[in-house]
Amino acid sequence: MHHSTREHGNELLDDIRQGEAFDYQSDTLIGTRKFYLESYGCQMNFSDSEIVASILVEQGMAPTKVLEDAHLIFLNTCSIREKAEETVRKRLKEFRGLKKNNPDLLIGVLGCMAERLKDKFLVEEQLVDIVVGPDAYRDLPNLIQTVDEGSKAVNVFLSREETYADIAPMRLDSNGVTAFISIMRGCDNMCSFCVVPFTRGRERSRNAFTILAEAQNLFDKGFREVTLLGQNVDSYKWENPETRQMISFAKLLEWVAQIHPDLRIRFSTSHPKDITTEVLLTMAKYDNICKYIHLPCQSGNSRILNLMNRTYDREWYLDKIDEIYQILPDCAISSDMIAGFCSETEEEHQDTLSLMQYAKYSMSYMFFYSERPGTLAAKKYKDDVPESIKKKRLNEIIQLQHKLSLQHNEQDLNKSFRILVEGKSKKSDAQWKGRNSQNKVIVFTPLTEVNPGDYVNVTVTRVNSATLIGQHLIP
Repeated sequence: MHHSTREHGNELLDDIRQGEAFDYQSDTLIGTRKFYLESYGCQMNFSDSEIVASILVEQGMAPTKVLEDAHLIFLNTCSIREKAEETVRKRLKEFRGLKKNNPDLLIGVLGCMAERLKDKFLVEEQLVDIVVGPDAYRDLPNLIQTVDEGSKAVNVFLSREETYADIAPMRLDSNGVTAFISIMRGCDNMCSFCVVPFTRGRERSRNAFTILAEAQNLFDKGFREVTLLGQNVDSYKWENPETRQMISFAKLLEWVAQIHPDLRIRFSTSHPKDITTEVLLTMAKYDNICKYIHLPCQSGNSRILNLMNRTYDREWYLDKIDEIYQILPDCAISSDMIAGFCSETEEEHQDTLSLMQYAKYSMSYMFFYSERPGTLAAKKYKDDVPESIKKKRLNEIIQLQHKLSLQHNEQDLNKSFRILVEGKSKKSDAQWKGRNSQNKVIVFTPLTEVNPGDYVNVTVTRVNSATLIGQHLIP
């Protein structure tokens, strides 16, 4: 029986790789062990879940969206903020409740919380059976077997080589139009507020040819947009072992753009210190590389940036913004902002607000500082800004970004954009949605038949701070 389900799993994986529709509730999967995956945090976590799904399907298991049907439940976790840990703990307690009716249920924690909370989740609180770090997903079949044999299982080993380059991700919850491609793992930037170098390890870049093959494969299956993912994509570098040629991010970007003019390329995230003029010129050269850069600043004040170990100051960042707009006048830039970092004064907070106005961000991810155990800031600096002030400053950042986003969108009124159709709008079946090159969502009413994956021209007739509303132009 085990042998036949393993073979069945391989057939399933082949179907997925060939792009055939995959029904989570397929009757053919009765008797097959089912897994339920829930992901939190950054896009990289969601991308990792697709790798995990592929590994499990290879073992003859099948994904399910119905929690109660699952034999294995995995939570892919994020350690960026304290709230995420509270959410995961609450969710694990809910899962543990399901064990009353299903004592054979296996519960696991994957990803960034694995190393730090392994003892707490496994031993002290006994919430989980299995803990697996971001570089140990290949070991999942062995770890599951260990649990089946009656023991708890842990692997949080961080690798200097693992990139999962040979594993074809299983596209979970896919719209069939857009997909993520992980191009590198880990991070070498020791930003003082950040846990990522400790939870995901050192930077390593994936073989460029496997990235190109994955992008080509997605295009052949009908996908029309790929997002190249990494904690810091601009520091991508891979040496071709045959030619000794060093492939930079700019070169990789160009190669992916050359696959087909109808394949759109996005990328995330960029560290300001690493985004090169060559990358900007490559973006300008190819229409299918989207004119959108997520360029997290974190603070607008040089002293705070130094405490954060961001390795640039305010003036340097503003010069980079100038260069982007000079080479790519129609580029949209977004950011991350942290309010109330250690010892931040009111005057320094005002520097953040003035930098946001200068950069004219189209959108931002905005948070107040949350100290993470094990980070450089937790060891070196006192978290001394009262929470009430953090929240007040964050609210001012949010209000300003709301205004900037509205101004940014108002500039698009009466303009026409080439939109990649992603599917029906959430609010109405009569409306469709897609994104333009600047990563802005456009909701529109089609005048002729459209399908996901189509490119259509849409004129913007109304805007709000989050969305453009438009009219489909008949070709």
